[in-house]
Amino acid sequence: MKFDEYSKFDATGLATLVRQRQVLPEELMKSALEGVEKLNPTINAVVSVLSNEARQEIVNGLPDGPFTGVPFLIKESSAQAKGIPVQLGSRFGQGISTPRDTNLMVRFRQSGLVTVGTSTTPEFAFNFSTESVLYGPTRNPWNPNLSAGGSSGGACAAVAAGIIPIAHANDGAGSIRQPAAVNGLVGLKPTRGRIPNGPHRGEILCGLGNEFAVTKSVRDAAALLDSIGGVDIGARNWIEKPENTYVSKLQKKPKKLRIAWTDKPWNNAPVDQECKQELYKTIKLCQELGHDLMEASPSINAEQQLLATLRIWASFLSHSIEKMKTGLNRVPTTKNLEASNWAIYQYGQTITAAELLEAFEINNSVSRTVGEFFTDYDILLTPTIAQLPWPIGKLNANDPSLNAEEWTERMMSYSPFTNLFNTTGQPAMSLPLGWSSKGLPIGMQFAARFGDESTLFKLAAQLEEAKPWKNKSPDLIALQHKMVEG
Repeated sequence: MKFDEYSKFDATGLATLVRQRQVLPEELMKSALEGVEKLNPTINAVVSVLSNEARQEIVNGLPDGPFTGVPFLIKESSAQAKGIPVQLGSRFGQGISTPRDTNLMVRFRQSGLVTVGTSTTPEFAFNFSTESVLYGPTRNPWNPNLSAGGSSGGACAAVAAGIIPIAHANDGAGSIRQPAAVNGLVGLKPTRGRIPNGPHRGEILCGLGNEFAVTKSVRDAAALLDSIGGVDIGARNWIEKPENTYVSKLQKKPKKLRIAWTDKPWNNAPVDQECKQELYKTIKLCQELGHDLMEASPSINAEQQLLATLRIWASFLSHSIEKMKTGLNRVPTTKNLEASNWAIYQYGQTITAAELLEAFEINNSVSRTVGEFFTDYDILLTPTIAQLPWPIGKLNANDPSLNAEEWTERMMSYSPFTNLFNTTGQPAMSLPLGWSSKGLPIGMQFAARFGDESTLFKLAAQLEEAKPWKNKSPDLIALQHKMVEG
């Protein structure tokens, strides 16, 4: 199978071809590697090519899962595979690997996915643009002069370019949804506790972080959640699988939903007029599909919520660096940490136990307020991003002029709608329903009640049918010959 044909399929479509013996997993692997060779020099989304390891997986025999034989990338963060470097996009993290698969990696393998490489992340995944000193910038396939978003920018750029149809991603403040929005993909952040984080940690970012993937289609996201979600033995919090599969929900029309919407970020960040216009079009579409839409939004103290987020992020980062320092026998300095993470590391060193507990109290208060709001509404609709994709370099994590607070505020001005649902733990999904005047994707975010991915999938399937994005993709021929300017 040639790359041009392969790149048009979603993961479910490729797995169906394997199941029907129309194509072999080896052929799909070769197509993916062809895509890396053709496109990665421009977009810089793939760090390590694991062709030998992938070939061995296939030779050893692949499990019979929903994605048997489908090529896959793991992000350089969290979902570690035995012996594969996952360096967190950091010079300080170079050489890190794990002696065993994480529980999540085991489930990815059991679903039949074939890991052909690792994808880029900004340093320590703390940037809404995937640009690192270690690897350089990852570029948006729709326009290589623009950012691919972050922190799962490598995953999203690779899927948008067709190199692979599905890729591991994670989300601590919007890092699945925000890059999915700027790359024209489906980005689901599942409910806290839905996806395993073990065995080496209970929760990522004290519960703010969530593991999953980015996909081309709603059906891929549903099938993957069916496959990898569920009990994480020994974890402090986990959620049982629903009685019926998420894939089965896609065939069921949702009931008339009460959908609240807002175009006003809680931190009062400016919103691009094109993002607003696409939101209004989505509101009209939902009304045409029979749902009740009303302008409403939970009232929260965004300044306090951001303070809590920063304290948790900084504490977690500082603790991680201290552990890595011992394991790698390496001292963190301004020469191996980017300026923003050096500032956050230092800030984290000053946080007291009382201040961290206060952050948890703030998040509890926010979650109670938002939970109460969702007793009246099934869904909250917002733009996923507040502004169109920024140029490479505008979110410069190596800018020494910004302290920890200023860097965090700058990031959240770009993606002010996403991190609330990391605080509350609710499921939220970005769908590629909007397009700018220059043909750039604009994602719409849908958040549901805690544990209610089912409603999200029913609505997402209905919207995908009503306003399909299947045939929208970057111009790959132009991308292969693109001269990146400035």
